[in-house]
Amino acid sequence: MTATAPLLEIDDLRVAFPGRGFRARPIEVLHGVSLTLGEGEVLGLVGESGSGKTTIGRATLGLVAASGGTIRFQGEDITHAGTAQRRALARDIQVVFQDPYSSLNPALTIEDILSEPLIVQGVTARDARARVLGLLDKVELPKDAGQRLPREFSGGQRQRVAIARALAPGPKLIICDEPVSALDLSTQALVLELLMDIQRETGVSYLFISHDLGVVRHVSHRVAVIYQGDIVETGRAATVTSTPDHPYTRRLLLASPVADPVEQRRRREERHRMALLADGGTPAGQQGDPAGEHDDPNQVSGAVAGWPGPAIRPEA
Repeated sequence: MTATAPLLEIDDLRVAFPGRGFRARPIEVLHGVSLTLGEGEVLGLVGESGSGKTTIGRATLGLVAASGGTIRFQGEDITHAGTAQRRALARDIQVVFQDPYSSLNPALTIEDILSEPLIVQGVTARDARARVLGLLDKVELPKDAGQRLPREFSGGQRQRVAIARALAPGPKLIICDEPVSALDLSTQALVLELLMDIQRETGVSYLFISHDLGVVRHVSHRVAVIYQGDIVETGRAATVTSTPDHPYTRRLLLASPVADPVEQRRRREERHRMALLADGGTPAGQQGDPAGEHDDPNQVSGAVAGWPGPAIRPEA
């Protein structure tokens, strides 16, 4: 990372959605969030479902309106960017969504899907087709994949197409919004390694959004933890994912399963105890569900098939 100004700077960002019912007050889901992301850096943004992490990404993309604060990209205020400015920003800011199928037009071939953002940016159709072949090779798909439709691919292959589409205009920032959570465990590992290889080769920055602390630990240089619309902890990935300061981050860490059943049971009990104490309840072992057996389904395993355990990403 360099000592220059951040590539992306989010300062005191607030987002509110309309309340339900007549004259209902707006519901604020982000309460003054501040983040920075440097060039060539991967910032992991982790939190449970409903914490507001995806809203940060959508506000950066202009898909939801900010009710307060600023978002700057390369020093330029893009908080309330208009249509023309957003079209120009599409060259530098791209996104990979969670569901690879719903984000791809089922009526278009893969070649047309990948060519579209290039042609919008003024690239000729001939040059766009040549670029598509290079993109397919970069995401390790066969050359004839360009003539096929999205429904002919598996979930992991569709996500590779989505990654190729994001790479097409040569962006400086890609917002990865839960890019592997819809994939099976073995495919998750392959897609994560692909994303890391691309980042090393191109130097693109990622805002990597996930609910899985194990995945974020594996890919990120720094990690920011969000809880109920507030950033509660930020720091180096090695530190935040190993010796976190905030109780909520510790609970996320305890939610990641391990191979040792004795250690896994201890983690369940400790997480259950912390949750009860936070709610003013009775510690585990003194009332129902003593071992904390009912894990939160929103905390998906940090273990991915094929991994001996998530590695800690070195500092840039």
